[in-house]
Amino acid sequence: MTAARFASFAFGLCLASLPIPAQAPPSPAAPVRTGIDVLAADGCRQLAGRKVGLITNHTGRTADGRRTVDVLHAAKDVTLVALFSPEHGWDGVLDEKVGDTTDRATGLRVHSLYGETRVPTDAMLQGVDTLVFDIQDIGCRFYTYVATMRNAMEVAAKKGHRFVVLDRPNPIGGVAMEGPVLGDQQRDFVGAHRVPLRHGMTAGELARMITGEDGLGGDLQIVRCEGWHRADTYDRTGLPWIDPSPNMRRLSQALTYPGIGLLEGTNLSVGRGTDTPFEILGAPWIDGVALAAALRAAELPGVAFVPVSFTPTASKFRSERCSGVHVLVTDWKVFQPVRTGLHVACALRRLFGDTWDTKKLDWLLKHPPTRDAILAGNDAEAIVATWQQELDVFRLRRKPFLLYE
Repeated sequence: MTAARFASFAFGLCLASLPIPAQAPPSPAAPVRTGIDVLAADGCRQLAGRKVGLITNHTGRTADGRRTVDVLHAAKDVTLVALFSPEHGWDGVLDEKVGDTTDRATGLRVHSLYGETRVPTDAMLQGVDTLVFDIQDIGCRFYTYVATMRNAMEVAAKKGHRFVVLDRPNPIGGVAMEGPVLGDQQRDFVGAHRVPLRHGMTAGELARMITGEDGLGGDLQIVRCEGWHRADTYDRTGLPWIDPSPNMRRLSQALTYPGIGLLEGTNLSVGRGTDTPFEILGAPWIDGVALAAALRAAELPGVAFVPVSFTPTASKFRSERCSGVHVLVTDWKVFQPVRTGLHVACALRRLFGDTWDTKKLDWLLKHPPTRDAILAGNDAEAIVATWQQELDVFRLRRKPFLLYE
């Protein structure tokens, strides 16, 4: 295949969008089994004889509702030594710095990795020879649970500890990829690895990529899901939805998050403090009717824009009346959240100019060329096209690390 034909082929592949058919096939006969389900069914044999530090939160549960911490605590040949929690805390209800706590059922101390430190310390790891990670991610680069995983992986590799990921599905699917790819020098807690904003990988696959590309070494093991396919979004798994964080209350919000959440570094409400976070956006200075009209004119696939007014009860613009739009996904098969968010950004710049405060636009975007193009008033579709070469390369980069068809 010539280079030109390959580029054309890859370009076509990368246009793949969220893979839910318009006429959905029948539901699976049985729910997907996550990593903890597989581990529990096998009597936790993979952890036999190990002294475990468990990194988890309220999402770490079996399909029948048992907590991962309880499964490991009860396992005959496993010694559960320590617990660790990520952003939002052990119970997943906090939107602030998190302190240590105690798990009432086991009596074990829960060390916060979103408080005084974001890295497990020697004192926290005393008596541990294996770290186990079981947290539901949502498939967006700036969602921080993967950064917590990476920090712990680096420590485990340095200390010669085993690191085990109990894998879970990517709730917004494992096929589509969108947005600019993180640069080598921009990695931080809201950008854990060189992936696009929507990467289409599971936590286990990302752990393999991080280890392989950054040469972490160490003893990495993945307990794979069973029954999950890349084209499946969470509604196809048969698993109950557990809010991964306080403002991620339904699958539709996980779907819009990579595009709408991207903008929350600016003077814009993305719906925190309302019943529909990441499905509405606005501000006191926005004309929602004008913004909705501009976005409808773009004729973006799988989404409609309805002018709305709302008053957040918390977070940005608390108790202030905001005008904006409801981002209404009409067809999951073709909706592209990052492309949609980019169009919102360009419309805000075009309609409201410097009233839209963009000083922190790059906080989550982490792509100065895209930020500069938005501020220059460039066409949204022209900006989206500039991501394609990076996405083509990423598609090839991720292939060796994928675990599911």
